[in-house]
Amino acid sequence: MRTVQGAALDGLKARVRALAERTGLPVRSAWGEPRPRATERAGRAPRGGAPLADTGSAVPPLGADDPGRRTSVKEPARRTSAGRPAGPAAALAPAGSPAATPTVLASLGALLTAAGRPRPRRRPGGVRASAAELRALRARHGDAPALVRTRSGQTLLVLLDPQDLRRFYAEPVSVLAADPPQKCRGLSTHEPGRDGDGPGCARGEQRPERRRMSADVLAAGLPVHPAAGPILTVVAEEARHLTATGTLELARVRRAVNRAARRIVLGDPAAEDDELAGWLTQLRAEDGRPRGGRTRAARSVQDKARARVREYVRHAGDDTLAGRAARHAGPVDTTDPDGAVDPADEARLWLLAMDAVPDTLLRTLLLLGAHPCEQDAAAAEASAEVAAGGARGELPRLRACVRESLRLYPVVPDLIRVTRGETEWRGVRHPAGTAVLLPAAFHQRDPERVPAAHVFVPGRWKNPAADRDIRMAPFSHGGGRCPGDQLGLMITAAFCAEVLRGHRITGTRPVLDPVGPLPVTLDPRGVRLTLTRR
Repeated sequence: MRTVQGAALDGLKARVRALAERTGLPVRSAWGEPRPRATERAGRAPRGGAPLADTGSAVPPLGADDPGRRTSVKEPARRTSAGRPAGPAAALAPAGSPAATPTVLASLGALLTAAGRPRPRRRPGGVRASAAELRALRARHGDAPALVRTRSGQTLLVLLDPQDLRRFYAEPVSVLAADPPQKCRGLSTHEPGRDGDGPGCARGEQRPERRRMSADVLAAGLPVHPAAGPILTVVAEEARHLTATGTLELARVRRAVNRAARRIVLGDPAAEDDELAGWLTQLRAEDGRPRGGRTRAARSVQDKARARVREYVRHAGDDTLAGRAARHAGPVDTTDPDGAVDPADEARLWLLAMDAVPDTLLRTLLLLGAHPCEQDAAAAEASAEVAAGGARGELPRLRACVRESLRLYPVVPDLIRVTRGETEWRGVRHPAGTAVLLPAAFHQRDPERVPAAHVFVPGRWKNPAADRDIRMAPFSHGGGRCPGDQLGLMITAAFCAEVLRGHRITGTRPVLDPVGPLPVTLDPRGVRLTLTRR
């Protein structure tokens, strides 16, 4: 009779053999020697014909050896004697070699560890580069922009110097436009398509009327929104759901914040509209833009959400964002897409933009729970605001905590824009259509240039110059800066204050080191906080 352990071992062996078939890696025999696969014993290439050595060339950065030399990207890439590209291309597109090829059995521990761990979700067309790879690029080629090719074959111009970051943010849309597949969300920079679908702030070719409406309704640049009183009342009422039990998780935070968002944007009647909440959830899952075979269904959801939001806008009060937008826009002709700005579309955009608040709120509370001194100071500020009465909503210390949370864990770790014409970077000309990558998360946590880069230090934001630091971009810079940054900070800090006034965070999961470097990523779905009454 087979034992449970034997059945599990047989299943594990089957997984190893399947992995060997997919990757072409050798499997060790019982004597420790690599066992040749059947196809190799017969003299045939592995299935699929993919070689185990170099998987293809990458485009190295050109013009880095001599910054003064003017070079075109059409120049052939230099290659070494082994046929591999010179330069740091391997940092983003590493190639294997027979000598360095690990065996399947050697990586069995990693396979078992990953079996019980959820795989990270990747956005379509998304690009990820680790800090180590980016540091290797800079170590080999200095601060000059590096032209590299990713494993997926996409060619990117990676910006590694703050001087180039300043130009990235300053260039107009006519020079650097948003890359359509890249969607950014919530409190950080969003660059939707020209139709305006998707959450966040726009770097597309917005009409002047739309820009003026966003700046006026969201009170761009004002620390305290003109409608702060009604907004903070809504936050206080919905924050009671966060402290109803002794624990706090992402699902509870999302429900409370989304209810508050619908009330702030559309009015109190929208708080209980679970159907609209479901439609917005589908739009978030689709990144605001239908794709592939689900186009018809996604557009149906968009149409239903737009119609429902438009109905709320008709009856929105003056203290809601939709009501302020309706007064600003005037009559709307829905049959003319190029006519006046439709406040219903703007309201739907703002609702989607609030999707990042729950994640940021939970991370901020987790960081405060791991740093008791900062938590006590933030709680004292929250209590003092209520005792002082009068104007509310500033909370500078809590806002600094939210900014620091966004620095450590930005909503959008990488920004990609595409050149509309030929551009020149450090003496190197690049053709139109070149994708330019700004690794925002890397620059915000660069230990070579940012003091205490991997540590939670909210005090760094007390300096007014920190908001103008080109390396720190939780809300972007220049013309692409989010007009709702101050409103987002006010709402997130107000939620934190409501939690800390009556409760103390006494337990956190995961447990963070209050003095050591913080983890590079922090999935809010795994965060669990324990609350105790003060």
